[in-house]
Amino acid sequence: MQLTQKQRQYLRKTAHNLKPIVQIGKNGITDQTIAAIDQVLITHELIKVKFNDVQDEKQELSESLADRTGSALVYVIGNTVILYRESPDPDLRSIILPI
Repeated sequence: MQLTQKQRQYLRKTAHNLKPIVQIGKNGITDQTIAAIDQVLITHELIKVKFNDVQDEKQELSESLADRTGSALVYVIGNTVILYRESPDPDLRSIILPI
């Protein structure tokens, strides 16, 4: 999923007050982590994921998370990544992206 700069800025602003829902530790990305992120993205659309003990690899892991969950990598700041995936159910969509 490709986002425009305007959409990324909007999502960053929207995610500002969110707390990280998923934390990734020294074991890295596991199938259980992907399943958890996938479930959370269905209901929340926009989430923060925090990295613990893998700061050196956070950019590669962030891109891998986005690829494996079918989400868009909005931004990586510090040890936190923001991911977005539009809900497949129109009734559950809470975020309307600017054009």
